[in-house]
Amino acid sequence: MIRAPRLPEPEDFDSRVRRPGTKWLADHPGAKRPKALWSACTPLLEAGYHKLCGYAAMADFTGGTVDHYLSFKNHRAKAYEWSNYRFASATMNSCKRDADDTVLDPEEVRAGWFEIVLPSLQLRLTDRVPARLRDKAAYTLRRLRLDDGERVIRWRQSWYQLYTQGRLDLDGLREVAPLIAEAVERERVKPAQGAVSAARR
Repeated sequence: MIRAPRLPEPEDFDSRVRRPGTKWLADHPGAKRPKALWSACTPLLEAGYHKLCGYAAMADFTGGTVDHYLSFKNHRAKAYEWSNYRFASATMNSCKRDADDTVLDPEEVRAGWFEIVLPSLQLRLTDRVPARLRDKAAYTLRRLRLDDGERVIRWRQSWYQLYTQGRLDLDGLREVAPLIAEAVERERVKPAQGAVSAARR
């Protein structure tokens, strides 16, 4: 995960989504699923997140989904609130379901809290995660299978292979998979550090 942007509410959100959504909720008090009036927001979220899934921190060119950070199941009144929307891949959205705020909000994540390990491409916490959030961060990795889940590893491999095959440069990798790019940069520094240490002996 990387920090997701807190995007300003679109000017027409109230008229296109919130007000008709509030009416729909009043007319359907027993509904199990809300009407997807937020669908028009998907392109705005996608652009604001630079196509990066808020949880996997990788580009999702399938179009992604609008994730309700606080689920309809537990927070009906938040179904049509812009502040409750996050851009997420369908896979991450499906894993999260109604976990709500038991997982980290992409908007509260800070730089350096997570890192990719090469060559396994597994994700792990760093010591920069605040102590009060470490358990929550660890649960987030397990719940969303971000640490070593088969699907997310394959997803990372697809971007990493494009880089190692020379079909994507480091700047391109930063755009589509910033945590993998950071891992590559760390690996580049290691040989240089080793050479400096050897020269000092």
